[in-house]
Amino acid sequence: MPAKKRVSKRIWVDPDEAPEWTEEQFDRAELAVGDKVLRPAQGTLTRPRGRPKKADAKVHTHIRLSPQVLTHFRATGPGWQTRIDEVLRKWVERRRKQPRRGSKRAPAA
Repeated sequence: MPAKKRVSKRIWVDPDEAPEWTEEQFDRAELAVGDKVLRPAQGTLTRPRGRPKKADAKVHTHIRLSPQVLTHFRATGPGWQTRIDEVLRKWVERRRKQPRRGSKRAPAA
């Protein structure tokens, strides 16, 4: 079996050849002496990485579904979990719009 060819060559970069810092980078950088921080980092260095969190982000949970329901939604292809969420959300909205009636459950003994 022939050896796998590398797509690109690895180029070693000497850390002594790193670009010089600009005044702006020094102004934003954290200033510390030993373990004592004299000035925390500012600007883009302090922003969290990644996409901002949505106010109504979905919550990770585990639910138990009947095999028939699971088979039906999985058969609809990719995005089946989102479709289950849509069905449940519509059900909740319909329930909110209906006027509250007396409880159908038998009273507790």
